[in-house]
Amino acid sequence: MKKITTFLIVCTFSGSMMASPADPYKPDNNSPQAISGYKMVWNDEFNIKGKPDSTSWKYEKGFVRNHEIQWYQPENANCNGGLLKIEGRREKFANTRYEKGSNNWKRNRDSINYTAASINTAGLHSWLYGRFIVRARIPAVKGAWPAIWTLGNDHPWPSNGEIDQMEFYQIKNVPSILANVAWSTGPRNSAKWKGSNRPLTHFTDKDKDWANKFHIWRMDWDKDFIRLYLDDELLNEVDLSKTINPDGFNPFHQAEYILLNLAIGGDNGGDPSQTVFPIVYEVDYVRIYQKK
Repeated sequence: MKKITTFLIVCTFSGSMMASPADPYKPDNNSPQAISGYKMVWNDEFNIKGKPDSTSWKYEKGFVRNHEIQWYQPENANCNGGLLKIEGRREKFANTRYEKGSNNWKRNRDSINYTAASINTAGLHSWLYGRFIVRARIPAVKGAWPAIWTLGNDHPWPSNGEIDQMEFYQIKNVPSILANVAWSTGPRNSAKWKGSNRPLTHFTDKDKDWANKFHIWRMDWDKDFIRLYLDDELLNEVDLSKTINPDGFNPFHQAEYILLNLAIGGDNGGDPSQTVFPIVYEVDYVRIYQKK
């Protein structure tokens, strides 16, 4: 019979115990992680019930951009169960801004058929460089156009610089995940894009239940590069020496504020008529770190 020797190993941890891995189907209740070389400068865990914190977030209202068919309203953004829930609804009521015969697409629709919400930190919080981490679960359905993005504080679009940390929509009827950066080409409203998109199947082929899980969208931004990741997979890398507007202004060397929104239809969202509503875009947290 073999002699069995038992060793007792005692481990000592400094600080708190290691956080348990987050359930990919549920909100992450762990405290924000410490990242070596960084300090967390702002975060919202959405651990309240009711409206998002008014000292951090404001709302867009009405028809706003891209010929989208949703009416943005605060009623569709609420916090519950540790999540920000932005809900897209199919509901019909009169457009209070309707003007018969108007050439303005925002005013020549007599009725509203869909509602959603868009919140942002403009005028309240903005950041120059850092690691931006957002954990979210998106409605990967036709007609939905959820996004995590930032805009520069100064200059009109696109001279102010746009960073799309995440977008989802249909490209030629193919559901796709996008990570884009835009700046100015000179003429008004004319953008230069450094874009990246992957078909949703790039992710679902590896994980059939991908769309039902929360995922981590991350931006690493410094004076030289913007790098956009999804679950640690690099989606796009942009050299900031090449993002200079014709007037010499580099928009990505200024502070930007963050936007979270769920659009429906419009120029890119696709036809939502066969989609079952309501649809829900859930954001678990937004955490922003900067180098020490």
